[in-house]
Amino acid sequence: MQILKSGLIVLVFFSLHFPLFSEERSDFDHVRKAVVQIKVYSQAFSAFTPWATDGVRASSGTGFLIGNKRILTNAHVISNAKYVQVQRYNQTEWYRVKILHVAHDCDLAVLEAEDPEFYKDSTDLSLGEIPELNSSLIVVGYPIGGNKVSVTRGIVSRKEQSKYEHSSVDSHLVLQVDAAINPGNSGGPAIQNNKVVGVAFQVATKGENIGYLIPTKVIHHFLKDIEDGKYDGYVELGIGTFNSFNVALRKAKGIPEGLEGVFVTRILPNGSADGYLKEGDYLTEIDGLAIGRNGTITLDKDARVDFTETVDDKYSGEPIRFKVFRNGKLIDVEFKAKRMPDFDFMRNRYDTPFDYSMIGGLLFQEMSRDLLGAWSRSGNTSGGSQFLYRYDYFIEDGIGRTKKADVVLYRKLAHPVNSSSDYFLNLVLESVNGEAINSLSDLKRIIEGSKSKFLKLKFLNIDLPLILDREETQKADSQIRSTYGLE
Repeated sequence: MQILKSGLIVLVFFSLHFPLFSEERSDFDHVRKAVVQIKVYSQAFSAFTPWATDGVRASSGTGFLIGNKRILTNAHVISNAKYVQVQRYNQTEWYRVKILHVAHDCDLAVLEAEDPEFYKDSTDLSLGEIPELNSSLIVVGYPIGGNKVSVTRGIVSRKEQSKYEHSSVDSHLVLQVDAAINPGNSGGPAIQNNKVVGVAFQVATKGENIGYLIPTKVIHHFLKDIEDGKYDGYVELGIGTFNSFNVALRKAKGIPEGLEGVFVTRILPNGSADGYLKEGDYLTEIDGLAIGRNGTITLDKDARVDFTETVDDKYSGEPIRFKVFRNGKLIDVEFKAKRMPDFDFMRNRYDTPFDYSMIGGLLFQEMSRDLLGAWSRSGNTSGGSQFLYRYDYFIEDGIGRTKKADVVLYRKLAHPVNSSSDYFLNLVLESVNGEAINSLSDLKRIIEGSKSKFLKLKFLNIDLPLILDREETQKADSQIRSTYGLE
C-alpha cells in the first residue's frame, strides 16, 4: 500500500510539449486573477496533554475563487487556524478571511475575505468534468521559494478511490498525476480547457513524481452539501465485502455461472445497510451498475473504481439500490443512505480541544485516533492490547449500539494518591460506583455528584477494581494542577 502524505504542497510538473493554454494569453490572465495565496497561523491542540496547545505555526497555501465571494481550498491548509489572510496576484495588501465551511472528511474548505476590496478586478473559475487518462493539465499556485504565482504542467495517469490522509479514514475518488513534488502550497486549481478539474492536495511519500488531485466530483458533493448553510458529511454503506474470484467458493455458494459480484462478509451496526443486507449476500448490481468480481464498477470509458464510489455520490436520505443473489434467487434490496457518527472517533480531529477528566492525577479521555497516536508515541504502552483492540473493533462488535464511546485511563500524573494505579493504565473504564460509563460526560457527572467515601473504578475484563478515597483525590487534584501546570 502506498503511504500518502497530505501537507502544504504544490505540484511541480515535468515540462511537456504542450502550450500553456490552447486559448489566448488572456485566458491565463482570467485564471491568474482567480487564484489566491493563503497565509495561515495555526495552533494545534494536544491529545496527550489536553490542557495545553502546541506552538503557533506559520504556513501557506493556495485557493481560488469559485463565485459568490467564495474561496475554495484544502481543509488541511486552514486546520487549527488562529488567523488566516489572503492575497491575489498583483495585490500588495493582505486581507483577513473568515472560514465558512470545513469538510475534514474530503479535505475541502470555503473561505471569504472580510474586505470587499480584496475582490476588486477578480475573476471566478468554473468547475469542469473529470479529465480523461493521459490528458494534460496545468496546476496554478504559490510554491515556496517566491511570492509570485506559478504554473506547472502534468498528465493524468490514474483514477481510483484512495484514502484521504487528512482524516486518515475516509476514501474518495482521486486523480493521480505524474509529477515532481516540492514542498509548497496545497489547494491550487488544476486547469484543463480553461476549467477546474481538480485541487492539488496529497503526494506519495514512496515513489517519484506521484501527486494527487481532488476531482470535481468530490468538490461538487461538498458544495451541494453546504447549500443549506452547514456541512453534514458523507454517508457510509457500512459493510465488508470479499471478491468472488474463487470458483470453488462460487460453486459452494450456488452462484450461477457468469453472474459477477462480491460477497458480503460483515454488516457494521448503524450503517446504511444495517437491517437490509445480510452476511453471505452476493451483490451483483448497485443502482443499475454491474459489480465485477473484484468489486469494481465502470466509472467512465477508461477507469473502474470500487462500487462504493456510487454511495459516495449520495446524500443522507437518498436511496441505495442493490440487486442481490440470496437463498438461490436474485432480489432487489433498497434502503436509504445515512451517516455513521460511529466513525467520527476514528478520524483525525482538528479545530477543537480534547476534553478530559482527572481523578487523583489519573487522566481519562474518550477513545480517538489522535489519542491513540499520541499514546503510542508516549512510550508508556504497557498492557495496551485492550486499548488497541477496542479501537479496531468498537464499531464492528456492535458496542456503539448502546455506548457512545470507550473512556480510557491513558496516563497518570504521579502523586502519592495514585501510586498503586499503574496496573490499570491503558484500560477501558467500565463503571464507577456501579454506574456504567458510556461517555466522558457520564464519568464527569458521576464524580461530581458522588457523596461516597470511596470511588470504585471498575475496568473492562478486570475483576479487581481500583479503589480511591474521594476526598483525598480531590485534595490531590488541586496539588497536581499546580505542580504540573494545569491551572
